Amino acid sequence: MTGTSILIPAHNEAGYLPACLQAVLASDPAQGPVEVIVIANGCTDNTAVIAQGFEEQTLLKGWRLKVLDLTEGGKLNAWNAGEAAAEGDVLIYLDADVNISPPLVGQIAKALAAEAPRYASGRPNVTVQDDALTRHYTRFWLTTPFMTHGVPGFGVFAMNRAGRRRWGHWPDIISDDTFARLNFRPEERLSVSAEYDWPMIEGFARLVQVRRRQDIGVAEIEERYPELLVNDDPKDNVVPVWKRALRDPVAFVAFAAVRIAIKLPILRSSNRWVRGR
Repeated sequence: MTGTSILIPAHNEAGYLPACLQAVLASDPAQGPVEVIVIANGCTDNTAVIAQGFEEQTLLKGWRLKVLDLTEGGKLNAWNAGEAAAEGDVLIYLDADVNISPPLVGQIAKALAAEAPRYASGRPNVTVQDDALTRHYTRFWLTTPFMTHGVPGFGVFAMNRAGRRRWGHWPDIISDDTFARLNFRPEERLSVSAEYDWPMIEGFARLVQVRRRQDIGVAEIEERYPELLVNDDPKDNVVPVWKRALRDPVAFVAFAAVRIAIKLPILRSSNRWVRGR
């Protein structure tokens, strides 16, 4: 099969997967065949059954659905299993708590229709439900160089087969999205205009735990794969922190409080894969 494969790892995602799949199946028509692969991994809920319930809707759209029900958990294991089952020329990696906009699949597939290695993602719309501190934190986080430079690629990232051949199996790492992004030079990373909704972790304690894990994940890549760091985005034309703080002092205080707490020996978890939800 040529076309596009959408890979969705799902560990106990019964509460999030239906919305994710409904958004995927509301996508605009894409050039070439599309398959959706849900990789239920180590689930103790009915994630796999929920995914299988979307088979008829997928067929009516003219797409294919595959559901892999793995006994072993782990997102990297899910990526490896999903890729082994994927037949598309374009591989889209989608978190189960993310809702994509209708144009995203088609725009990514078009952007990656090249023989040279390419990586792509859409524009994240970071959502916050009702936690005031999280809203303030997020507002400042959106001004950081990570968010204003290049193609962040969290929640949704994609590559063509030429790009995926740059490494073998996914390694046992925390920050899979960072690893994937840094396997491509800045000029090989493409941003499409379509948006996707990505939910921010809410609550001070959970923000600290998850953001600490993300810092550890980035440090892990710096230690194990230092050769990839040359592919990070240049930090030219970065607005200084003090200017951003003056523009929105309340948001800066919330952001700084989380960053300080990350460095303190509190709210620590022995679980390397601690989740915020």
